[in-house]
Amino acid sequence: MNVSKLSLVVLACAALLAGEASAKGCLAGAAVGGVAGHVAGKHAVLGAGVGCVVGRHQANKKDRAAAASQAAAPAPATPSK
Repeated sequence: MNVSKLSLVVLACAALLAGEASAKGCLAGAAVGGVAGHVAGKHAVLGAGVGCVVGRHQANKKDRAAAASQAAAPAPATPSK
């Protein structure tokens, strides 16, 4: 991967993080996708982009599941006075 492609990936990730605070899985997904794309046939930039999207999707899914389980949990009983 040459320097211009790497800088493009870094700038794209920075733009996503600056635009939205909930881009939790993007960096980890981009790192994994970039490596997988490079190994699969010199498609590191494409892999990083797809990895970012998949990582964000997984993080959002995890957050929705945590919110649903928290909403389904019964509220603790308060002692009566």
